Amino acid sequence: MREAIRRWLATLGGSPALPLTLDRRRIFVLPTGPGLAFGCALLAMLLTAINYTLSLGFALVFMLAGLGQVALLHAFRNLYALKLRETMPEPVFAGQHASFPLWLDNDASRPRPALQLTMAGADPVTIDLAPQQSRAVMLRVPTTRRGWLSPARVTLDTRYPLGLIRAWSYAKPAQRCLVLPQPESGRPPLPATAAGEAGVRPRGEGSEEFASLRDHRAADSPRHVAWKTSARTPDAPLLTKQFEGSDGGDLWLDLAQLPATLSLEQQLSRLTGWVIDADAAGLHYGLALPGTRIAPASGPAHRARVLRALALHGLPA
Repeated sequence: MREAIRRWLATLGGSPALPLTLDRRRIFVLPTGPGLAFGCALLAMLLTAINYTLSLGFALVFMLAGLGQVALLHAFRNLYALKLRETMPEPVFAGQHASFPLWLDNDASRPRPALQLTMAGADPVTIDLAPQQSRAVMLRVPTTRRGWLSPARVTLDTRYPLGLIRAWSYAKPAQRCLVLPQPESGRPPLPATAAGEAGVRPRGEGSEEFASLRDHRAADSPRHVAWKTSARTPDAPLLTKQFEGSDGGDLWLDLAQLPATLSLEQQLSRLTGWVIDADAAGLHYGLALPGTRIAPASGPAHRARVLRALALHGLPA
């Protein structure tokens, strides 16, 4: 029943979808626990003043009641006309925290202290906004599985200035975070390229004519390690020979070539780790999944496309 009431309140002043500006129809105000105790104390003091006809008692009660009204007004004004908007979150690997960025814009000439944002599954975040300030708030939610992760409803509230009154409003972000498969730890080396060697760069690092030396990468073939140079300087890091001439071939990451004893999630986890290794090694690599085939390429855009295909494979659109 409580959740149903919250859903009804969230849509009472219109759609809670971002971006939105908080007007009087979207802000709700109620006393807090200390505020209820404060009101009960005022009622007891008022009855006592009436019973004993205490002029100073009446003055004290009315002064404290006015203070409560001022607290209610300031709590409401602390949220009034605030603007909320969102930006797209960065993809994360399963097991990491997804960060949903929400922006609060204070166009007024007064500060907005003690603002708190809460979302189911995330730790509350409390901030202060200076006049004419815009500030991003990151709501971090743990992830457990790959695919799209949609955030829950966000509650923005304040108990400023005395903690007697709580003013709050709701917002529903439309952003989604892409959760990638968790890379397999202790995964085997990259599979062989079309030329039959693992870790051979397809362009500019053939095997006909020696060109230069570079730092060793985990995906490099042991045949291309400069062993003689390493023997002369055993304390120095390993180096790899670069060649010019032949094409090392394209690296295909094929789901069908993985052992059938692995579950689908384990297979996707291994392919994700291989994508990271191939990208770090600068290889041209492609991806083959049932119903999806991405031609070999390299670079950040290609890496993001391949990881997205792995994250959404087999999931409903």
